[in-house]
Amino acid sequence: MLLVLAALLAVAPAMVLRITGWRPDPVADAFFFGVAVLAAGFMLSWGAEAAEKHISQGLIVALVALVTVLPEYAVDLYYAFRAGQAPQSNYVHYAAANMTGANRLLVGLAWPLMVLLHWLKTRNKALELSPVNAVEIAFLMLGSLYAFVILFNGAIAPFDFAVLFLIFAGYLYRVSQLPKADDDDEDEEPGPAAALNALRPTAQWAWMGGLTLIAFVVIATSAEPFAEAMVGSGRILGVDEFLLIQWLAPLASEAPAVTIAVLFVLAGRAVSGLTAMISDKINQWTLLVGMLPLAMSLGAGGLIGLPLDARQKEEFLLTAAQSLFAIMLLVRLRISVQSAGLLFALFAVQVGLAFHFREDEVATVNSLTILAWTYLGLAAILVPLNGRRVVAVLRDGLLRSHRRMATAPEPHDLEGE
Repeated sequence: MLLVLAALLAVAPAMVLRITGWRPDPVADAFFFGVAVLAAGFMLSWGAEAAEKHISQGLIVALVALVTVLPEYAVDLYYAFRAGQAPQSNYVHYAAANMTGANRLLVGLAWPLMVLLHWLKTRNKALELSPVNAVEIAFLMLGSLYAFVILFNGAIAPFDFAVLFLIFAGYLYRVSQLPKADDDDEDEEPGPAAALNALRPTAQWAWMGGLTLIAFVVIATSAEPFAEAMVGSGRILGVDEFLLIQWLAPLASEAPAVTIAVLFVLAGRAVSGLTAMISDKINQWTLLVGMLPLAMSLGAGGLIGLPLDARQKEEFLLTAAQSLFAIMLLVRLRISVQSAGLLFALFAVQVGLAFHFREDEVATVNSLTILAWTYLGLAAILVPLNGRRVVAVLRDGLLRSHRRMATAPEPHDLEGE
C-alpha cells in the first residue's frame, strides 16, 4: 500500500493550494495540480483493476479505460463549459484542441508503445488480438465514421451526443456479455490492485469505494486550476497555449491509463493492454466528443453546439482520418511492429509540424490537410485488401454472440488465410 500512500501525499500540495486559494504562479500551479490529477487517475485505476475479478473481462477493461481517463474528461469539459460562458473566446479552441490531441496521442503513441513492449518482452513481431476484440474494432469504426457527419455539419451539436452515446452504450452492452477473467489463464498484475484482491471482499469494496471517492474529489477540485494554469503557463513561457493544451495536458491526464496498460503488457497480458488503449479511444471518440456541446450548453444556459472553425475542422479531420487508418490496420485482429512504427512515425511528423508552424496559421492548416489526406489515402489502399475482414469484424463485433466469437478460428484464419 506504499503506492497508495505516495498517491495521497502527491495530492496534498494541490489540496492545500485549493483550500487556501494561494496561487504561486501558473507554472507551479500547472505542476502541482497536474500531479494531483495524475495521482487521482492512478487511484481510480487501482480501484477499477481490483474489481476485475468480479465483473466480466470485457466490461472491466472498458470501465478501467473510462475511469482512468476521467481526468481528461474533467479538463476538457471545463474548457467546453467556459466556452459556453464566452463563445467568442479561445476556450472554444481549447476544448477542441484538448479532445483531438488526446485522441491522436492514444493512436499515435500509446498503441505503438504496447506493440513495442510486447516485442521487447516476447520477440513476437505482431500482437495478435482475440476474436472477441472484434467488438472494440467494430464500435470504434462506427464512431470514426460518424465523425465525418460531424465534419459535414461543421459543429459538434447536442444531437450528436445522442448518437455517440448510443454507440458507447452499445459497446458497453456488447462487452458486458463477455465472460469474467479466468484466474488460471492470466498472470496477476503487480501493484495496489493485487494487494486489494488479497483482502476480504468487504474490505476490498471499502478500499475501492474510498479510493474512488478521494479521486473524484481531487479531480473535481483540481481540473479547473490545472486547466487555467496550462493557459497561463503558455503565456509566461512563451509557448503557444493551444499546443500545450493539445499535447501536454493530455499527456498528464492520460498517463494513468497508459501506465496501467503498460503494466498489463509487462505482466504478459499484451492483449489486455492494447484492448484497454482501444477502449480508451472508443470512450473518448464517442462519449467525450458527445459531451462537449452539453458542457458548452451548460455554460451558455441553453442548447448550443461547439463550432469548428477552419483550423478545428482540419484538426478533427486529421483525428478521424488517423482513426480510420488505424482501424484498417486492426481489422486483421493483429498489429505488427511495422504497422505500429508507421502509426508512430506519422504521429511524430504531425507533432513536429505543429510546433514548426506554430506561428503560421495558414501553414498549420495546410499541413493538417496534407496529413489527413495521407492517412485517408493509406486507409483507401487497405480497403480492397481488407474488405472482407471489415465485413467480418462488423458482423462479429455488432451481431455475433460472445460464445460463437470465443470459439472462432484464430485471427489470421478468419478469412481462410
